[in-house]
Amino acid sequence: MGNPYQALFQPGRIGTLEIRNRIMMAPMGSNFAEEDGSCGERIQAFYEARAKGGAGLLTMGSCAIAYPHGTAEPFQVGVSRDDFIPGLAGIAERVHRHGAKIAMQLQHAGKTAARDAAEGREVWVPSLPPSFKTDIMAAITNEELASFVRPRGVPKLRVMEQADIDQMVEFFAAAAARAQQAGFDAVELHAAHTYILAGFLSPYYNRREDGYGGPIENRARLLREVIAAVKARTGAGFPVWVRLDGEELRTPGGITLADAVATARIAVDAGADAISMSAYAMIDTGTAFTEAPLPQAPDAFVGYARAVRAAVDVPVIAAGRIEAESAAAHIAQGDFDYVTMARKLLADPDIPIKLEQNRPQDIRPCIYCYACVSQIFINQRVKCAVNALTGHESEAAIEPAAAPRHVLVVGAGPAGMEAARVAALRGHRVTLVERSSRMGGTLFFAGLAYPENGRLLDYLVNQVKQSAIEVCLSTAATPELVARLKPDAIVVASGARRAAPAIEGAGQKHVWSGDELRRLMTGDDADAIAKAKLSLTERAMFKAGGMIGVTDSARAVQSLSKLWMPIGARVVIVGGGLVGLELAEFLLARGRAVTVLEESDKPGRELPIVRRWRVLEAVEGHGTLHRQAKVTAITAKEVVWQDAGGATRRSAADSVVLAVGAEADDSVTRMLAGCGVPLYSAGDCNGIGYIEQAMHEGNRVGRMV
Repeated sequence: MGNPYQALFQPGRIGTLEIRNRIMMAPMGSNFAEEDGSCGERIQAFYEARAKGGAGLLTMGSCAIAYPHGTAEPFQVGVSRDDFIPGLAGIAERVHRHGAKIAMQLQHAGKTAARDAAEGREVWVPSLPPSFKTDIMAAITNEELASFVRPRGVPKLRVMEQADIDQMVEFFAAAAARAQQAGFDAVELHAAHTYILAGFLSPYYNRREDGYGGPIENRARLLREVIAAVKARTGAGFPVWVRLDGEELRTPGGITLADAVATARIAVDAGADAISMSAYAMIDTGTAFTEAPLPQAPDAFVGYARAVRAAVDVPVIAAGRIEAESAAAHIAQGDFDYVTMARKLLADPDIPIKLEQNRPQDIRPCIYCYACVSQIFINQRVKCAVNALTGHESEAAIEPAAAPRHVLVVGAGPAGMEAARVAALRGHRVTLVERSSRMGGTLFFAGLAYPENGRLLDYLVNQVKQSAIEVCLSTAATPELVARLKPDAIVVASGARRAAPAIEGAGQKHVWSGDELRRLMTGDDADAIAKAKLSLTERAMFKAGGMIGVTDSARAVQSLSKLWMPIGARVVIVGGGLVGLELAEFLLARGRAVTVLEESDKPGRELPIVRRWRVLEAVEGHGTLHRQAKVTAITAKEVVWQDAGGATRRSAADSVVLAVGAEADDSVTRMLAGCGVPLYSAGDCNGIGYIEQAMHEGNRVGRMV
């Protein structure tokens, strides 16, 4: 059979620039620059890793043309002075070393220049922006809020006059010249996401009455002038393209697709060598951010790219959670010419190489948890929940072991599988033992609650199975086992303890601990749980549904759970943390009436901010969430609780799930401590940290063992 991704590996051209394939790294604000906006080893190694991974072209995102003016982030890349050039040249040289090309995205944040507002500088805007209401701050914790870049008093807005517009054009032209001098192959003009060029393009944000306002030809005038100035400064042969919004979603009177098509034509007539399509949504609610610019829905912006491609005769670049199979099909059909990947290349820089070799099973998947971009909101450097090396490429490489040893890994959850995978890559002989009958641990259940997590489980299981790792299921770790195996080192990744809280009535059959429900649904001694918790009729239905014995596929259990689950129609979940909220989302999708009772005032604080917005909206939109609710008792048909004012409340319940009480469990570590073998630990047995901690600690221990 041929490679289904072959269309992604045809060479391409943008203007004079030849590109080895059709996969681009999308421009992202990474916060990896130094405090002064320069490019040090961290960001240079970050981009080199993606070039080495096979991408045809990388676009370095959010480079500030007027740094520090017009910046939104504390560690944004500066390109406003010549002293930035050496660091930028280092990036270009390291990218070119691996056969990739690199473009610089030139940006001025306009109305969203949070650092200007915070530091007392004027915020440049095309016209006074309309006000709008948003509820996004309600989910933010006080600790997170303290890290936000916030204005000192009322921001000072400067409606740009002609001299300011001329200065803005010069900012872009001078920055493009510096990019060229630093060895970059092209520049992208960021004219999307409400930044300054998009602000002029938008009929919602641009209310000017001069030659830069009104019809699209006027609103695009600044963009035309910038393209012309950049071309004049860099030469006609230096490629320049434009990133546009296909639409301003949730924005009354905002940019429409017709506007975008017209603007694309204007930009091409002005000299643009390509068009890159994105989109933006007014962030009136948290979930708006996951409509655009970082969509949850696959192929979210394909329609915009297709429409523009039909209207212009230059290449079109598409973005918006486009999976590789879809990208290859659309490129083959001529819907667009290049696909950009952002979050995916944070999770796995080597995606292009693996696709070219037709090894999709070896790609570490993005689980769309939004841990990466949530860092930007709290002004921290970007990270990836599933890739511990993102942002640490210069300091945390996986290297061959100096002396290969026998490593025993206890626990085949995500921390254990990652530790085993990395240790095996380094040349160690690895034995992985798991007390249950399947690999995955809590990740299997997490994959039921949030299907994207299941892709990570499938990846880890596949990596373990295709390696030389010896896997021993249904095997308890004991001192006797250690004495028999004689390992040189032990990694304990045995997970957390989930004790039932001291609530009156918690021992009733219709009350499930999260651990009991997990074990039942994932086959971890499911027969014993079924006998203890289910009636004969329910056990028969459970077996008829095929749940018991399904051990190989999270997707299969996900599908079967839609047919029958041992959970009543009305469910009360005690605990509104990560586990409780994702479980509520899972049960709501299966037709249950769900009430979540959370004792604190900030549910979901363990979730990344953007993912938290999505889950909270899903639960509150389709179920019930009570904050500051202290549960006092569980009866046969109700959960009794007190609200913030001390009043007694009651919620009807056919089933109750206790999603509280998780705590670190070092019992296995203590049991094996006397074996005389060096011990390491990773994951929830150290402290509750969920998938991110498991993956990061598993990777760290695998590198050091």
